[in-house]
Amino acid sequence: MGWNSWNHFQLAIDDAIIRAEANAMVTSGLKAAGYEYVVIDGGWEGFHDTNGVFHPNAEKFPDMKGLCDYVHSLGLKVGIHTSPGPTTCRGHEASYGHEKQDAQTFAQWGMDFVKYDWCSGDEVYRPEEMQGAYKKMSDALKATGRPILYSLCQYGMQDVWKWGGAAGGQMWRTTGDIGDNYNSMILIGLEQNGLEKYAGPGHWNDPDMLEIGNGKMNSDEYRTQMSLWCLLAAPLFAGNDLTRMDAATLKLLTNPEVIAVDQDAVGVQGHCARPEGPEQIWTKRLADGNTAVGVFNLDAHPMSITVNFKALGLPEKVQARDLWLQKDLGALDENITLPVTRHGAMLLKVKPAR
Repeated sequence: MGWNSWNHFQLAIDDAIIRAEANAMVTSGLKAAGYEYVVIDGGWEGFHDTNGVFHPNAEKFPDMKGLCDYVHSLGLKVGIHTSPGPTTCRGHEASYGHEKQDAQTFAQWGMDFVKYDWCSGDEVYRPEEMQGAYKKMSDALKATGRPILYSLCQYGMQDVWKWGGAAGGQMWRTTGDIGDNYNSMILIGLEQNGLEKYAGPGHWNDPDMLEIGNGKMNSDEYRTQMSLWCLLAAPLFAGNDLTRMDAATLKLLTNPEVIAVDQDAVGVQGHCARPEGPEQIWTKRLADGNTAVGVFNLDAHPMSITVNFKALGLPEKVQARDLWLQKDLGALDENITLPVTRHGAMLLKVKPAR
């Protein structure tokens, strides 16, 4: 869990912005809710000098180690972005030919997370060399002796979920970049169905970052993203401006009962148990033996959706709790019919009735 600069700021980042976002992560309550990584995405890069040392853009990031030390002083961790190709996706210098030295530099700065984004990789590597290119940086990071979470970003090519772990990744993007619109978000979320057997503790499918709070979806649609991402056991990386969050955004990002579904110790990725036209019902087994149930309305109109517990492989008689409202729904017999807003979602926790 954490925050990444890209979705909101893209290249318009600097030392002051990263410090302000880190401060806001603490003061807003996001840190207390479990968010810990502050990831500096594209826009920090400078150049490799004649000795091969990677320098940040000095005007924007005059002291990268000092920045890392500051973020660490808040009890948070720091991440950075680079590419196995010669340039990043926006044409800035990347790590091709400098993998070992860049890994050492990142470790010396105090980085705890590296996002390795394919970008220009196909300019220098053949398709069959992709896995080796990612393994090369993994080995370089391990050689530093510093624990660094390694995030593979190559948009799901070559079924990365089948080999990302062997290449040293702890998480890997399964899809292209998300956009702050309902169609992009829901298509990315729903296409994760079927990948659940490749996810678990230490090796996570990553459907990209949260758009919650960036302003181009409504609160129901943002609730849908949070509900679905938590059922998917997805890495939760906020992508909004934390210094300008409204109360509704903060509430969506910090609901403890919803986050508990995502962070459940067993690490099961949920799956679609009932796809019926614009209605979808997803389930996720939890460590306590209970089940999280997500109810999604993909239609552009409100509708009532009936959840039949037996059809989901659950007992006919259950006790249910609405996790967004943090409200017990009591004992239920066979089914429940729920009013779901357009593009909306409900998230329940269900257990056998006593």
